[in-house]
Amino acid sequence: MQDSGIQVLFQGNNLLRILQGLGVTIGISVISVLLSIILGTFLGIIMTSRSKIVRLLTRFYLEFIRIMPQLVLLFIVYFGLARNFNINISGESSAIIVFTLWGTAEMGDLVRGAITSLPKHQFESGQALGLTKFQLYYYVIIPQVLRRLLPQAINLITRMIKTTSLVVLIGVVEVTKVGQQIIDSNRLTIPTASFWIYGTILVLYFLVCFPISKLAGHLEKYWRN
Repeated sequence: MQDSGIQVLFQGNNLLRILQGLGVTIGISVISVLLSIILGTFLGIIMTSRSKIVRLLTRFYLEFIRIMPQLVLLFIVYFGLARNFNINISGESSAIIVFTLWGTAEMGDLVRGAITSLPKHQFESGQALGLTKFQLYYYVIIPQVLRRLLPQAINLITRMIKTTSLVVLIGVVEVTKVGQQIIDSNRLTIPTASFWIYGTILVLYFLVCFPISKLAGHLEKYWRN
């Protein structure tokens, strides 16, 4: 008699392994998101430069990252660096590098769009008050930019969290990889294990991303008042 599929979650330490894999996913996501926010903010400011060369270089970087699939970038960083430059880099580090490059490009474009959407008198008023460029951005521009780009930034963060599932293809033992291992080890005894394992992973991704979306909605309403 075959075991019911849901039992696979509670056999041994399967559920704990899935949660540990989720921890790896969240760890990669959090580091990548934080780096992307910091670097993307600076990139967005740079993209508003009056220099045509600077704007051309940053636009090239943005379009290159957008056109290149994240999976290809993962392979280039993880396999390419190791074989061609003899650089020993872990799958987790490769994932953080790739997702940071992607997140920085996307966040930079969001910041650029938010800055250019501000009325010119915001800049002119700050300059008239004698504010330095740093003070102008820190006290006037950035606070307004944050309010304008929050919904798009939250959407980018949730996309980055979900896209981390690609790292399974370079051997990182995150939540999807753990799920595959459990399914493979129970393929004969519990044929329906895949439904329950992937269903659980889906719920876990929802539990991670949904509160982030709700927080964004709350902050957006708070800042409007």
